[in-house]
Amino acid sequence: MKMLIVGNWPRAYLARVRESFPQVTFVATADPVEALREVADADAIFGQPGREIILAGKQLRWIQSPSAGVEWMWNTPELPALDIVVTNMRGAHAATIAEHFFAMILHLTRQFPALIEAQRQRKWLRPVEPPPVGLSGRTLGVLGLGNIGRAIAQRGKGFDMRVIAVDINEVEQPPYVDELHRLDGLHTMLEQADFQAVAIPITPESRGLIGAAQLELMKPTAYLGIMSRGKIVDEQALVGALKENMLAGVGADVMATEPLPADDPLWDAPRVILSPHMSGQSEQTAAGVTTILQENIRRFLANEELHNTVVKERGY
Repeated sequence: MKMLIVGNWPRAYLARVRESFPQVTFVATADPVEALREVADADAIFGQPGREIILAGKQLRWIQSPSAGVEWMWNTPELPALDIVVTNMRGAHAATIAEHFFAMILHLTRQFPALIEAQRQRKWLRPVEPPPVGLSGRTLGVLGLGNIGRAIAQRGKGFDMRVIAVDINEVEQPPYVDELHRLDGLHTMLEQADFQAVAIPITPESRGLIGAAQLELMKPTAYLGIMSRGKIVDEQALVGALKENMLAGVGADVMATEPLPADDPLWDAPRVILSPHMSGQSEQTAAGVTTILQENIRRFLANEELHNTVVKERGY
């Protein structure tokens, strides 16, 4: 078996996988030209390959995405018809992303921007204005009840919050979710949520799902956390909502354009904290990704069903 690893993956984790499977030839490259050459006789890819690389893989039977999101597939419309299994890393990043969501929310609700600035000025800032906001007894809305959404919901319940979730699919209601609705419950959730998490994958159906009309439904005291992918929330409408004081604050780990251009108005929007699509990064996540990859390599070699198979037509 030959596995092509495209992109930059930490050498320490690659060395661990290589040691576990000496019978597998691993070729790692961040050079698209080299990747195009090496994929010709590759059986599998670990990474997010482009259309040209996928179509050049005549022996290709499996692509393991290093992330839970697989929106890169939309760039290869032929992929659903090809005899190639796509798997993702759902579950590996969930805990860290959920922690990041609450880190952003607590940063905003506990007025840390003002406190950090006061510390720089050696100023004893009491009282803090506006007053800090507590989470206990408040309503948490979760859009998307996959692994990430469930991790956020579970931690919200740990803060003694009331949890409402909406998912496009029929999913099982966990004990830490007080209400679960299909997509027709979106407006009700947005109206009731004091804190709203966006944790759905980006698909043609979810693109632009949260626009100006949806943001207007939210309370002016509500906080929004965008954790899954950019373009689900209309950023132009989001900046307008913040400037018009229609939202108390926003934490965004993902943007429509990444890296975010230096002249993008989101940088200067009031009451917003941005992180560069890194909420899933941690030592635990890297170890989880490696574990899933190793198990799927074992299964591939044994001709067993792979974990975390993606429905290619659906996009997740």
